[in-house]
Amino acid sequence: MLGYKTEKYYKPSLQHSIRLSLSLVGGTAFGLANFSLTSLPASAEPQPASQEGSAADLGVMSISLKDAVQFNWGFQAQTQGAGTPNAIGIGAFIPLKVNENSVWFLDAKADVNLPDIGNSSSLINTEVEGTTISTSTRLGYRWLNGDRSWMFGVNAGYDSRPLATGQPDTGIRVSDSRTVFFQQVAAGLEAVSNHWNVNAYALIPVGTTEYRLNSGYLGGALDTYGLDVGYNITPDFRASVGYYYQDGDLNNADGSGVLGRLAYDISNGLTIGTNLSYDSAYETRFSADIKYRFGSNGYGAPSKKKAWEKPTIKALTETVKHRDVRVHDKNDPTCGGGVTTFGNCIPSKATGSCLTTPNYVRQKPNCTPE
Repeated sequence: MLGYKTEKYYKPSLQHSIRLSLSLVGGTAFGLANFSLTSLPASAEPQPASQEGSAADLGVMSISLKDAVQFNWGFQAQTQGAGTPNAIGIGAFIPLKVNENSVWFLDAKADVNLPDIGNSSSLINTEVEGTTISTSTRLGYRWLNGDRSWMFGVNAGYDSRPLATGQPDTGIRVSDSRTVFFQQVAAGLEAVSNHWNVNAYALIPVGTTEYRLNSGYLGGALDTYGLDVGYNITPDFRASVGYYYQDGDLNNADGSGVLGRLAYDISNGLTIGTNLSYDSAYETRFSADIKYRFGSNGYGAPSKKKAWEKPTIKALTETVKHRDVRVHDKNDPTCGGGVTTFGNCIPSKATGSCLTTPNYVRQKPNCTPE
């Protein structure tokens, strides 16, 4: 098989094979032991197992976090995803207190939210219009374990998102489009090693969580609870897969979803990422993001220390993930077969409503044929 010739061979007895194997292993072990004792210089003798391959040998233990953990700032941009907008903005990581093995920090950013691309709604039906400014702030604490092989973290904060709306991507015309305001509180847990990273998060809308977006649609913010597990394929190339559960007051987006991500560090401080998600409400959504940070771990500096590039050290100043207020919409159900316009319920002259009958449009004050 596999291209090898079939030949006759002598098959020794089992007892003979065992004796021969033991003799070879014993002879080899004796020879290696004799060589190590007689041939190696004193400086090359084996080190105690507790020191071999330790973090100290890699230089991680010698790093002063006050040198490695510093203020950094930069820019970020993203394309629309499942309930999240096209956006471009600026952010900063601010160490509040750096200890020997831990750091308190503030991570803040502000984004300009841009209109949805083409005729595709990031909310499900209603397209995002105009430009608004959203904010996100996280207060957190991160620390390293004894040999600095793991970084752990906890964070919490507040996010805001004004939302300007336009026409639906269904081809149905609506009136009375509005700009509304959503906000949420958030919390997260992190764990990062040289190869693995785990991130758990909760996004919880507060205040008014449901608004009328226009004459035909209502919009609501989603509670989102998720867990991502990632692996460093190379020091610069990472992949992760996650599960999330979403729940909203409008009920039509409730359910589970999956999220996959690939991220690559192009150069010092410049990272690009791609995301692919699926759930029953938004279905399949693809998005991309780019981030540039300078001022930390050698970013933007003339030289870098190799030990600072360890994932556990870099993770101390990474920006917190999952910051967007996620919004969805649904057609107004209060009129039965009609739509609501300027506070009045106008019945449709077609079977169903103006929102579900393509050859009818919403015209004040009646639903009339095109």
